[in-house]
Amino acid sequence: MNWISDWALPKISGLFKRDVPENLWHKCPSCEQMIFRRDLETALHVCQHCGHHMRISAARRLECTLDPGFSRIELPRAPADPLRFRDQRRYTDRLKEAQTKSSMDDAVAVAHGAIDGQRAVVAAFEFAFMGGSMGAGVGEAIVTAAKLAVLQDAPLIVFTASGGARMQEGAVSLMQMPRTVIATRLVKEAGLPFIVVMCDPTTGGVTASFAMLGDIHIAEPNALIGFAGARVIEQTVREKLPEGFQRAEYLLEHGILDMVVKRGEMRATLARIIGLLRTPLVEAPAEAPAPEAAEGLPSEAEASPAKA
Repeated sequence: MNWISDWALPKISGLFKRDVPENLWHKCPSCEQMIFRRDLETALHVCQHCGHHMRISAARRLECTLDPGFSRIELPRAPADPLRFRDQRRYTDRLKEAQTKSSMDDAVAVAHGAIDGQRAVVAAFEFAFMGGSMGAGVGEAIVTAAKLAVLQDAPLIVFTASGGARMQEGAVSLMQMPRTVIATRLVKEAGLPFIVVMCDPTTGGVTASFAMLGDIHIAEPNALIGFAGARVIEQTVREKLPEGFQRAEYLLEHGILDMVVKRGEMRATLARIIGLLRTPLVEAPAEAPAPEAAEGLPSEAEASPAKA
């Protein structure tokens, strides 16, 4: 029987074997339903069964937000390892690995173009790049995006997805908080809209700096938004936190956010907001006074005798 298992069965299997891509299907991390990857791409990585918004790359974020023909800009390079940090691995090795996987120099990509015809400068965080952590490179990206928005007289839109400050850069990372705050001031002093779209997750130093200083605050459904983790807060206040605490819907209900928008509706919503904020209001001309009033004569109603 060895010839059957060793020779015949492999020959028969080889006749009917087909190469099936390993990434043909994707399982939703929320409802665990299997989704055809092509359908998932069409739906902008939103589960068609439960509506869960999965994380997407910064490049994909720019593609689905800006009109075709937008341009990405080259960002200034920050010091690679200012503190010569090392834990289990060298920080430079971690950076090289993240750059290879994401094809980005750091955790933010910046582009300029239009959104349904409305000019805009867009910065998008890449969470896959060391958790979207904010180091000197991210600070440079936000400052550059703000200066570009002022130069082009265009609103600045930032899609945030970050775990906070980058611990490998220590105090250098913390200094990016006031730097990004100053960048937002440049945009506002120029009279330009600053819109923040908070994606899952937006936490730590990003939340504690520029992310909460927008003129309009938008979030994707069920996005985690906060400074410290829920467990740390519970241990500090010694109280049980409400259901859905630090989620987008809870923050909208308590006035922290202006709106929660689904990913498929984000582009149209941003275009509408920019149009409302940038289009000057045309005041209706004042009505001309009646001829009698203009000449100081009594009006027709005053001149006619009162009816019994």
